[in-house]
Amino acid sequence: MGEAAPSGEPGEILVSGPNVISSYWNRPDAAGSWEKTWFRTGDMGYTDADGFLYISDRIKDMIISGGENVYPAEVEAAMLRMPAIQSVAVVGVPHDKWGEVPHAVVVLRDGAQHLEASDVEAFLEGQLARYKVPKTLTVVEELPRTASGKIRKNVLREQLR
Repeated sequence: MGEAAPSGEPGEILVSGPNVISSYWNRPDAAGSWEKTWFRTGDMGYTDADGFLYISDRIKDMIISGGENVYPAEVEAAMLRMPAIQSVAVVGVPHDKWGEVPHAVVVLRDGAQHLEASDVEAFLEGQLARYKVPKTLTVVEELPRTASGKIRKNVLREQLR
């Protein structure tokens, strides 16, 4: 197990205690989810100066572009401030030079007729580092969701490959 991340620095969230499961039933492939008594949640998060924990994203959703970490939740939150966007999912797509880059899949609000990647770039200029801003996007009627309403990013990644 690694060291605790300094306050404000993102890291993987691990939990331990008598209330935490010790294994998955009939899932020997999930043995890597534990490190001794610590369970790897698959979430990224950080603590503030008072020790409060904030969950920022899922590890498997993180995009590594040119060696830099891009947290899709941060990009999605910024894009949702655009009047034309009803919902958005940002996923990594392969790129020859950078390894992967962010790609946005958006659902437009009723009445919004058109959205280009250049519109997103212009809106996010100065709000996010340039490597975090999606240079490409796909407009869809709806995003694939689970029964509980979570966006199925694995499906989106598969569709974009």
